[in-house]
This record gives sequence, C-alpha cells and structure tokens, in this order.
Amino acid sequence: MMPDSAWLQGALRKVVAAVLGLLLALVLLVALLITGFYMLVNAATLALAPVLGEAGAMAVTGFFCILLLVLFFYRMTRSARSHGQADSGESSGMSSPVESLRNLIRKNPLESASIAFVLGIAEQGDPRLKSLLLQGGMVLMKEAEAERAAKPEHMPGSQPSDSQSETTQ
Repeated sequence: MMPDSAWLQGALRKVVAAVLGLLLALVLLVALLITGFYMLVNAATLALAPVLGEAGAMAVTGFFCILLLVLFFYRMTRSARSHGQADSGESSGMSSPVESLRNLIRKNPLESASIAFVLGIAEQGDPRLKSLLLQGGMVLMKEAEAERAAKPEHMPGSQPSDSQSETTQ
C-alpha cells in the first residue's frame, strides 16, 4: 500500500513542526539559563556592594566567575588527557597545543560549541576577532579540500576490483 501524498505531506509537516518546536524550546531554555546566570552575578554584586564597595563587589564576583571558568576548562582538559592515555597511550611525547585543542573539541563537542556560541555573541563587534576567525576558517576549508583530494589517491577505489571481476567472467 503506497501512502497518499497528502498524508505524507501532512506527516512531513508534523515532523518539521516538532523539530522546530524542539529547537525553539532549546533556544528559549538556553536564553533563560544565560539570563539566570547574569541575574545571579548581578545579585551577588549588589549583595556584596554594601560590604566591599561597588568596585570590590565587582572584583570579587569577576574573580569567582573566572575561577569557575578556569575550573571548567581544567576539568575538560584533564578528562581528555585521561581518556587519551587510557585508550592506548597515543601520544607519549608532548603534542602541539593546536592538536590537543583539536582532540579536546573532538571529545567534548557540545561544550565546545556552546563556548564558541557564547564567544561569538560576546565578541561579535571585534573586527580583529572576525578577521582571525575568517582566516582560521579558510585554513580549515583548504585542509578539508586537500584531504578530500588526497583520499582517492590513497585508496585505489573500485576500478581494480571491477576489472578483476570482468577478467574472471
């Protein structure tokens, strides 16, 4: 029994609506989370202002935020190192910072994407960052094209196996 095209279109619309609804809910939850963190930091600053003064309160809350960020990154890098050493001891020597950062992004894709998103929003007005990101993106695109071009050279493909099967028949 072939499904009716109207029924298929209706089902497809429902699936697309469900996915869009899920994405919208996720975006709203992330916005609420970011707003909540902002309000929490603002409340901490306001609560400490009578005791430490406005500048002192901002310094303490800023230090606490930076401390949390450092602990977050430390935890991300420590877990990546322990997994890398537990797998097979891939790199017994010192690897480059770029390679360790790539491995960190591969092992923690969601955290990396969220950090990139936050940095993109926070620093979108900085022209130096934009040019740096564009240069990095161009380098990555060129590397990907070079890898795609190099793949067929390393793998002979299906032509030799096809020619062998033709000669045996």
